Amino acid sequence: YDIMPSLVGSEMCIRDRLKPMYLGIDLGTSSVKAVVVDDEGLVQDEASAPLHVQRPGVGMSEQHPNDWWVAVEDAVSQLEGWSRGVRAIGLSGQMHGATLTNKDGQPLRNAILWNDVRADKECAELEKRVDVKGITGNVAMAGFTAPKLAWVRSHEREIFAATTKVLLPKDFVRFCMTGFFATEMSDASGTLWLDVNKRRWSEEMLEATDMTSSHMPELFEGSDVTAVLSAEVAERWNMNRVPVVGGAGDQAAGAVGAGAVDEGKALVSIGTSGVIFVPDREHLPNPARGVHAFCHALPDRWHRMAVTLSAAGALTWVARITKAESEAALIDEIEASDARAGRVYFLPYLSGERTPHNDASATGTFVGLSHATDRAELGYAVLEGVAFALRDCQQALTEAGASPESMDVLGGGAQSVYWGKLIADALATPLTYRRDAQFGPALGAARLAILGNTGRAVSSVCSPPPFDYTIQPDPAKVDLMTERYETFRALYRDLKERFASLR
Repeated sequence: YDIMPSLVGSEMCIRDRLKPMYLGIDLGTSSVKAVVVDDEGLVQDEASAPLHVQRPGVGMSEQHPNDWWVAVEDAVSQLEGWSRGVRAIGLSGQMHGATLTNKDGQPLRNAILWNDVRADKECAELEKRVDVKGITGNVAMAGFTAPKLAWVRSHEREIFAATTKVLLPKDFVRFCMTGFFATEMSDASGTLWLDVNKRRWSEEMLEATDMTSSHMPELFEGSDVTAVLSAEVAERWNMNRVPVVGGAGDQAAGAVGAGAVDEGKALVSIGTSGVIFVPDREHLPNPARGVHAFCHALPDRWHRMAVTLSAAGALTWVARITKAESEAALIDEIEASDARAGRVYFLPYLSGERTPHNDASATGTFVGLSHATDRAELGYAVLEGVAFALRDCQQALTEAGASPESMDVLGGGAQSVYWGKLIADALATPLTYRRDAQFGPALGAARLAILGNTGRAVSSVCSPPPFDYTIQPDPAKVDLMTERYETFRALYRDLKERFASLR
């Protein structure tokens, strides 16, 4: 008799796993994350696989595309119990990465990543050659894709000549899954080859880097079906040949997962980079302040975002060089030591900076060290420095007319309440935490798969996840943080002219 409940439970479990499910895959910089959600968009299971960045030179950041595919297969294999129920797949990924392939989709070199700044000079040349801001609504930045191809054209001529397709990271994964070259509007916006307002490739921008539309994958909206899973991959993943939708760049996908698809919403994402994201119903560029104005992942929607290149990435860095057990352990140590604002400041420009400086030469900098400085104080300075960089982002968006009264929080850094309090105080803005926030882009990719497979209304799929809690700024600390923020800004101004000689 004791066996009966377990048998019933087992049958129920099998039945649940055969219900309609949707797979979201997010190709991040440090890992691949995959989630399975049900018809209501609730996460049923998740898996991840690590990735590692190669740094072949100063300011350089690369990964081999085949490593992405290995990590994707690893993450998906961990979800095998759900595979037969999957009805559609959505993709999300790190933006801007230049993945150069031949006609067969085979990589010709390592992909050059979003936080690689080697193409700084090419940006200036591109701006002289063509009206980048007028066509795209964005300023040329070293992290974007088009300047990277200009760099390859100048430094690796044989590879440039052999390049047949240029793919973004998630779209290389799509090719491995389907054998089809495709991308979508949100990720394509970050290449500088897209006319963002008209949502189509710009022949003028392509010509400026000696590319043509034939080098580009076909364009789709994020909820459009682009292809179906190949027979070989479907068999290996124990799935049917299900549709694969366009998906989105990581920030737009995170916004879909958080329900930020219409005006009035705002997000702060604390991943490897830090982002403040505001959806719009029209294209509202502000290139002068380094604000990105891109297509959203859904038709007839755009967004603005301000970006600091090193957020959780800076925490990972300081944890590594101080030999902390982990990032979480370092935050626990900071909190236990009662570290607080003091003499030490940190400029988190480990990969240069985008908003508001657009300065590829800027470097990470500690100021105010003494013999008494310990690991906890260094760690605190890093957390605070990232919070101040996010305030720079907030200020740039405010100047562009976006002043949200609160923000939802996404990303791995969202798991630290301690850091959340620092950021809330620095921004003088309440931060709202919602269930499954840590799944961000993968959840959004799965929601786009639901839309593409079912045709349901956006409002029925892309609502904000259930409320968890809110961190209110501490009035007693906001004034202190504002005072320290002014010093943080002054330090950048003081050092700006020196940075170029330090690279």
